[in-house]
Amino acid sequence: MIRKTLISAGAIALLSTTFLVAPAQAAERKETYKLMELFAEVFEKVRAEYVEPVSDEDLVEAALNGMLTSLDPHSGYLNPKGSRDMDVNTKGEFGGLGIEVTMEQGWVKVVSPIDDTPAYRAGIQPGDFITNLDGEPVQGMTLSDAVDRMRGPPNTDIKLTVRRAGTDPFDVKLTRAVIKIQTVRSHAEGNVGYVRVTQFAATTDSDLKRNITQLKKDIGPKLSGYVIDLRNNPGGLLDQAIAVSDDFLDKGEIVSTRSRRPEDTQRYFAHPGDIADGLPLVLLVNDGSASASEIVAGALQDHHRAIVMGTRSFGKGSVQTLIPLPGHGSIRLTTARYYTPSGRSIQAVGIEPDIKVLQSKVEAIALPESERRAEAHLRGALPNPDGKGKKDKAAPAPAPAPAPESKAPDADGAEGAKPPLAGVAALAAIKLGDPTQDYQLARALDLLRGLSLYRAAPAGGSAGN
Repeated sequence: MIRKTLISAGAIALLSTTFLVAPAQAAERKETYKLMELFAEVFEKVRAEYVEPVSDEDLVEAALNGMLTSLDPHSGYLNPKGSRDMDVNTKGEFGGLGIEVTMEQGWVKVVSPIDDTPAYRAGIQPGDFITNLDGEPVQGMTLSDAVDRMRGPPNTDIKLTVRRAGTDPFDVKLTRAVIKIQTVRSHAEGNVGYVRVTQFAATTDSDLKRNITQLKKDIGPKLSGYVIDLRNNPGGLLDQAIAVSDDFLDKGEIVSTRSRRPEDTQRYFAHPGDIADGLPLVLLVNDGSASASEIVAGALQDHHRAIVMGTRSFGKGSVQTLIPLPGHGSIRLTTARYYTPSGRSIQAVGIEPDIKVLQSKVEAIALPESERRAEAHLRGALPNPDGKGKKDKAAPAPAPAPAPESKAPDADGAEGAKPPLAGVAALAAIKLGDPTQDYQLARALDLLRGLSLYRAAPAGGSAGN
């Protein structure tokens, strides 16, 4: 009886709310009409009194884009040309610089350059701000306008003014090229397969499978694991991020997307089958790894399928939907947030690596033979019983290292200091994928080789000392 009473009370409350909603909705609709009238009034004032004539189309497009970009950095209006450019980005090729950008506080901010493009070769870095295009300030431009200015016919030049933390603004002259998006590259590093994914386009999953198959043939049965490199990968298509994650997972949730209405929540799950055959994976990320890259990193990290190494990722945890407007382009609208399998959102915080490794430049210190210390140098040292090696003539032990001396400051007044741009230039010169220059990759390879040795060690075995 009590239960029935409660249900009745709930029904009465619901009916009361229903009667109150209609007047509230009517008032809200009336206010909306007033705001639309305000827009129309401003529109007419601009048409009639602006210092120069301006087309209705330009005004409406600017208004639409202003409305959408005010929501978040990733929403916007795309006119028909912009919609075609979006299709090109995910399917084919275009004439441009090879740079993924976003808008931040009116400035064009570099998310990451695309490998082997004019921007990449010129040393453009994630986090750089582009302040001028051919001398014209980008403030006041929309992101679409700035991208249109940077794109153009191949073999034409453009000058970018770049502001980078710790340096004075500087100009970079780039020559546009045909940007062919080859999203997956790979090669063997000894017994380790190195796979670099530069973005998530329509062919990424099939390209990845083809590269993994080729690595298995090239390395053979001694294959000990894979390094999956997602550094400077700006993201791309959600379905491709899901497919790539699925490639390495046998089961479990990959990602969930949660939109404004709870009933629209979607969850994506892995299917049986691991193209890496259960071998260890190390996933490399940095602050240029965004969006779809973070979906893959989050899924493999949460399932303990890969060790994530590098530096914290970009932190873009939102999903955009391209909504066509027949005859008028389309809108790119943020429609959901995505969550990793454990239920965490990486929006504005990124993926924290399991092992943090800063990119560094390491140089070997080669000692002359006369300064090496070895057992063979000791007077009367026993020979190797297996006949290996050759006993060196006794050599005097090297003199102890001298005590530190005071060092005069360099010309700029700081002891050992380098010019401000020296470190930046050194970082830009690093070739990702080359372990002789790429410290993060070298660490990943060391980790995989160590895991391989550990897995190959006989159970219960021990080493003598």
